[in-house]
Amino acid sequence: MTEMKLGSAETAQDAPDATARKVQVGLIGRGIQLSRTPAMHVAEGKALGLDYAYDLIDPDAMESAPDLSALIDRAEADGFAGLNVTFPYKREVMALLDELSPASTKVGAVNTVVFRDGKRRGHNTDFWGFAESLRRGLPDAPKEAVLLLGAGGAGGAVAHALRDVGVGTLFIYDANTKAAAALADAVEGRAITDLAAAAAGSDGIVNATPMGMAKLPGMAIPADLIEPRHWVADIVYFPRETELLATARARGCRVLDGSGMAVFQAVRAFELFSGLVPDPNRMRATFEAFTDPN
Repeated sequence: MTEMKLGSAETAQDAPDATARKVQVGLIGRGIQLSRTPAMHVAEGKALGLDYAYDLIDPDAMESAPDLSALIDRAEADGFAGLNVTFPYKREVMALLDELSPASTKVGAVNTVVFRDGKRRGHNTDFWGFAESLRRGLPDAPKEAVLLLGAGGAGGAVAHALRDVGVGTLFIYDANTKAAAALADAVEGRAITDLAAAAAGSDGIVNATPMGMAKLPGMAIPADLIEPRHWVADIVYFPRETELLATARARGCRVLDGSGMAVFQAVRAFELFSGLVPDPNRMRATFEAFTDPN
């Protein structure tokens, strides 16, 4: 596996010929049947004149699911332009690729795989997606210190994004203390085990764990540690109003839901898959058109 040597625009070198009219892609992950990503891609592809198809590849929905390697082999053999990759495969997939982008190497996780010229190239669009969401959604949020919950594949992307937007001290908590320590080393953060002390010393709290998803309800931090002065962000977007955000909002906190990260990571992935520059506002409108029970 080699690291890709890209210019200023990571998408430009790796994108296929924009004159290609048919694009087949997919999403590999567990419990993804409610994902809004396919609709965003398909609607944008149609708006740009593409014959664009997006499949969900969910082992949880299969009677006898192949392993990740077999799923990727099948997609590549079937002529897919690429795949999005989500929980729990963002790190496992890296060993199955030929090249990694600088962002995915830095983050240590891949959420977008492009098949091109006989090679599999891994990218991380979560990194830019979260950073862009935070810049737009909470532009004036204080960032002297932030507590990050979760050091998995998504946590790595969010940690680097928080550094990118100017966070000073980054506290990192994960039940897997080794993962927290490794991520802290990578971003010059501080792995912590005392949530109360870290929350008390933080301006913001960010959930990058799967806690709060429809299939994994709950919170990754005790409610009584959330104070009105905190801003609170979640990367989970289904449900849109997670228990964490509802609790924080009730306590008077400013909150940022996971929709922005979901939209902006899809914007960057679409460009990688298709070679065309999508309209973020149009993709956001498609996302917002869903009926959320919360």
